[in-house]
Amino acid sequence: MGHREDLLEGAKRCLLEKGFARTTARDIVRESGTNLASIGYHYGSKDALLAQAYIALVEEMSFEGGDGGLTGAPGSLERFREVWTNIVGSMREPGTMWRLSVEIMAMGDQMPEVRDQLARAQRGGGRGLTSLMMGVPEEEVSDETADTLGRFYMTLMSGLISAWTFDPKTAPDGDALTEGLRQIVEAANRS
Repeated sequence: MGHREDLLEGAKRCLLEKGFARTTARDIVRESGTNLASIGYHYGSKDALLAQAYIALVEEMSFEGGDGGLTGAPGSLERFREVWTNIVGSMREPGTMWRLSVEIMAMGDQMPEVRDQLARAQRGGGRGLTSLMMGVPEEEVSDETADTLGRFYMTLMSGLISAWTFDPKTAPDGDALTEGLRQIVEAANRS
């Protein structure tokens, strides 16, 4: 690996260990085996590097093999339940990046360049979730669908991250989310 890749890998490890606010440029250099000047050369700033590292961590959370072995029919409540059950399962594991997500959301106003970079990544996240839910490749998810259904899923994800960070004892799991969606659909069909 070159310095750019070494920095990214070191920054990811630092984020998971220390969080965004407590990670220093020297921490990243120590973890990556590079030098301070390489951060500016390759990423522009420590915060820009950490934002890229966070995006990379989120992308790595995707399921293996496209649909992740999901058995529910694309677009079904069963698929919805499976996807959210898998996501919640990853939130239960120690050392994951979900708590980091809350820290970054809270710091957004303090780091406008990082916030802007992460905001652009939101469409990609929504596209990825839509792909999983609908059983289609990401490149087949239209921009319109990514901007509607994808945003819905990303909003649900943000709330779920908050719930699991602040009170895991009462946070919903995949079954509870699916039952809530079923009730919404049922009520909408009655009207």
